[in-house]
Formats: sequence, C-alpha cells, structure tokens
Amino acid sequence: MIYPKIASVSTTTPYNLLVTFNNQQKRKYNVSPLLKKDMFSPLKNPVLFNSVQVEQGGYAVVWNDCIDISEYELWKNGEVVILPISNLK
Repeated sequence: MIYPKIASVSTTTPYNLLVTFNNQQKRKYNVSPLLKKDMFSPLKNPVLFNSVQVEQGGYAVVWNDCIDISEYELWKNGEVVILPISNLK
C-alpha cells in the first residue's frame, strides 16, 4: 500500500503533532512515548520540538539531521482527527 505524503505539520499540546496529509486527512500523533529513546530525548526541549518541519517530498517530519518520524509511522499510528461539520464549509 502507498501511504499519503505529509502536506503540513504543526505542534499542539505538549509533544503532540497535528499532521495534514496530501489527501486532506488530519492525524494527531503523540510523540511522548518516543522521548524515552535516546534519539528522541532532545525533543523534550520545547524550542526544538516546536521547530518541526515537513521533509522535502513529504516522506517524514524532521527536527534536525538526526531526528525524524516517517509518514508511515504518522499515518499508521496517528489518531484520525474528525473536523466539526462547521469547519467543512
């Protein structure tokens, strides 16, 4: 299966990402469980965490050359965000 690419990303509550995919679906992804791993522990710094960007091509979100999360992980394990009907106009 081919997974949608990431169109945009923003941070919400601490350690949560709101990811919009190129099929217009939004998913919320909680990064907190990853912070226990050495690779992700620098993201405990709110300034670094809030600097998240979409990697060119939409295959991942990235913070620096060493920290990223793939579109597959975000798509498969992100929580689908349902928009209220009033936002669909």
